[in-house]
Amino acid sequence: MELGKLGVWYFLDGLASPVAAQAAQRIESLGYSALWIPEAVGKHPFVQASWLLANTERLNVATGIASIYHREPGATLAGQNSLAEQSGDRFLLGLGVSHKPMVEGVRGLTYGPPVASMRSYLEGMDASPYSGAAPATKPKRVIAALGPKMLELARDSCDGAHPYFTSPEHTAMAREILGPEPWLCVEQKVILESNPSKARELARAAAQMYIGLPNYRNNWLRMGLSEQDLEGTGSDKFIDATFAWGTADDIKARIQAHVDAGADHVCIQPVNPNGTFGELHWEALEALAP
Repeated sequence: MELGKLGVWYFLDGLASPVAAQAAQRIESLGYSALWIPEAVGKHPFVQASWLLANTERLNVATGIASIYHREPGATLAGQNSLAEQSGDRFLLGLGVSHKPMVEGVRGLTYGPPVASMRSYLEGMDASPYSGAAPATKPKRVIAALGPKMLELARDSCDGAHPYFTSPEHTAMAREILGPEPWLCVEQKVILESNPSKARELARAAAQMYIGLPNYRNNWLRMGLSEQDLEGTGSDKFIDATFAWGTADDIKARIQAHVDAGADHVCIQPVNPNGTFGELHWEALEALAP
């Protein structure tokens, strides 16, 4: 797999499948190398990935992330191998432990210790049989990793890490732990808006679904932010550390800061200045295209 330097991370769940396919084709035509899709309570990520891969020619499709609580390890291995074989190695499996409110509150499942649960899951994948037509090369996998222990697991048991909602300073820390070889695929939220008040207002609205989740809060504190920075809708310091806003050149500078800090791949998540969730901001994607 040639992952490339710049991708797009986005919720496509609300789009009808033909519209989602058109969006993927347009992202491909702009030169982005990968499209990252999440898993929450919407479409099945493997089914959606299969559709997007079938409707594109060069674009890689990655899960950012598929939850380990939603299917047993052998089923995930089968899905990974099937998608990699179907697409000619254009599928990248990103796995994560999700969040306790999602796993227990929404799904009614039992949330285990994050690192131990992920380690056990990866071991289960490695031990699972698979008798289907094999992909030409062994498919790669990355895991959502924020803290040092999960990053060490990404280094030792995966092909890399997929940190989400972080900063270039976190990227530098992650690269130091991972070492030079594993992939470091970081997500960066971007807002093509130069007015500071409007940009931060948009960022705060986008951050609200995340700001109370312990996994992210713990990492933001690890990054040097304070509890006061995370109160309410978040301080300007929190917003400016985790969102890239401004002109296209301002945003490109933040992307480059991740690369300079050790990122192999940056997947940008555009926040629509119109405040429309689920509607891609094509002006931003066109301005930032490779």
